[in-house]
Amino acid sequence: MPFSLSIIIPAFNEAARLGDTLPIVFEYLNKHVPASEVIVVDDGSSDGTADVAESRFDQAGSLGTQIIRVRPNRGKGHVVREGLLAARAPIALFSDADLSTPITETPKLVNPIEMGEFDITFGSRALDRSLIGVHQPWRREQGGRIINLIVRLATRLPFWDTQCGFKAFRMDVCRPIIEAATIERFGFDVEYLYVAYLAELRLKEIPVRWDHNEGSKLSVWRDTPRLLEEVRTVRRNVNRGLYDAAIVAARVGAKDRERALHSSGAPSRDPDSSPGLAGAFKADAGNS
Repeated sequence: MPFSLSIIIPAFNEAARLGDTLPIVFEYLNKHVPASEVIVVDDGSSDGTADVAESRFDQAGSLGTQIIRVRPNRGKGHVVREGLLAARAPIALFSDADLSTPITETPKLVNPIEMGEFDITFGSRALDRSLIGVHQPWRREQGGRIINLIVRLATRLPFWDTQCGFKAFRMDVCRPIIEAATIERFGFDVEYLYVAYLAELRLKEIPVRWDHNEGSKLSVWRDTPRLLEEVRTVRRNVNRGLYDAAIVAARVGAKDRERALHSSGAPSRDPDSSPGLAGAFKADAGNS
């Protein structure tokens, strides 16, 4: 059956949380977009994450489900890429396993892509901090702000939060960029957005609800130097022309998409997506 939406959930030692969060995802999608698939990518976990995920698949109803096991641990960037490239829907969204951004925020990202307005949409905690329910500890929150400021200065990206784990992609346009990605750990978000920005794709930072959950795998003090080195790697890759072919392919895909939109007679909607996708989310989006 054709899918309208793919949800990718990267997971490393998330057995305790996935048992609770997957049923929430399944219930929401069955209600609003039953023609969806959920892909859990297990990043070399040692706690039975994959087994817990599979044990919840019997609650998926009409949804498609898939588990991808990556061995050994490779990093969040690697498993997100694996999940996105396995997606079978025209729009794919990845979400952290803890649902720090509630799955009910999905329409904010999916609808603008489905309506043909953007190629990549991504959640932001920085644009409207009143949407943050549970804040991170003060030092961690300030560290995150510093990281985002450094990323802005290093890349000239005009965005205030590149690291929120809630991003959606128009896959026919973005696939070349995802395939060309090299960053395997926490800097992968910057790589996607930076290369897409160079390709002149339509990117949109969107404020979303967000709650801090204990047990995050990211350590500001340990991982900030790694992230900054990954950003430098991306800059070097750009200078070496490593992404040039992907940038050209993405631009061509975007132009082809525009021609398809206009020739479809419905320029405000992506002709490859389900005609009911935005409509299915419409009522819920107003409550997000």
